[in-house]
Amino acid sequence: MVTLFITQEAGLRHVTPEGHPERVERLQAIYDALRGPEFEGLERRAAPLAPEAEALRVHAPEYLERIREAAAGPDPVPLDADTWVSGGSFEAALRAIGGTNDAVDAVLGGAARNAFVAMRPPGHHALRDQAMGFCLFSTVAIAAKRALDDLGLARVAVLDFDVHHGNGTQEALWNEARVMFVSSQQVPLWPGSGLHSERGAQGQILNLPLPPGSDGKAMRREWEQALEQVAKTQPELVLVSAGFDAHRDDPLANLNWTEADFAWLAHAICDLAEGSCGGRVVSVLEGGYDLPALGRSVAAYVRVLMERGA
Repeated sequence: MVTLFITQEAGLRHVTPEGHPERVERLQAIYDALRGPEFEGLERRAAPLAPEAEALRVHAPEYLERIREAAAGPDPVPLDADTWVSGGSFEAALRAIGGTNDAVDAVLGGAARNAFVAMRPPGHHALRDQAMGFCLFSTVAIAAKRALDDLGLARVAVLDFDVHHGNGTQEALWNEARVMFVSSQQVPLWPGSGLHSERGAQGQILNLPLPPGSDGKAMRREWEQALEQVAKTQPELVLVSAGFDAHRDDPLANLNWTEADFAWLAHAICDLAEGSCGGRVVSVLEGGYDLPALGRSVAAYVRVLMERGA
């Protein structure tokens, strides 16, 4: 068995204005970090273009058209104060969906034990009819819906450790009793959600708010308990919104995680998956805006995936 690494050059064509934190160089930092000989065992694959109908699993048709029209020109265009599109954005966002779906097919079909999808723009803030927080399409929620509705799964776990709450994923899965969604995030912090009281229509959502200035020890305590609860649901697939902006060097938040904390999370998530679904984990890039920290953290996380997937 292998670890699959999925990306595509279209992710480099989603261009944001100079100085924007969600920039092309994020992918390049990851490519550079995974270039060494220890990562030669990764099976590397290009993200395919998803059919537009995939986005409609969680997004409104008129929203899809707005994104297409806004991204028709070559220059960056703002959708809100934070979220921009350019001529390559629509394809990049569809390939993020396609790459994630391809990874799901590979791990469910036995071609890979686990996978990491490195595409941009990210997705976990995108709402049904609104772009938000650098995100266009709710990639991980779309993959969860597809696994349940088309691939015959009965239970899926979605885990999100980005420093900002995955409000778009939460909205998409609010009424989805077949998915347990767990999200840790700094609170208070944009977008202002992610409280314990947000439980989902069936009580299947678990938020883990972390105070500013807290470190990896606090995170590990919360996630240890949360993963015990997830294990009881016996998910057949584990999807991960892998944001690396809780790192102590990240400029957009105030948590104090290190590369060792992301490696710990990878081990803990693989433990969960091995106990419930044969180790089937698909992780999808979300945030992470200090380039050196992003590269080191992704390398630490992927290194564990490779160890556990061998």
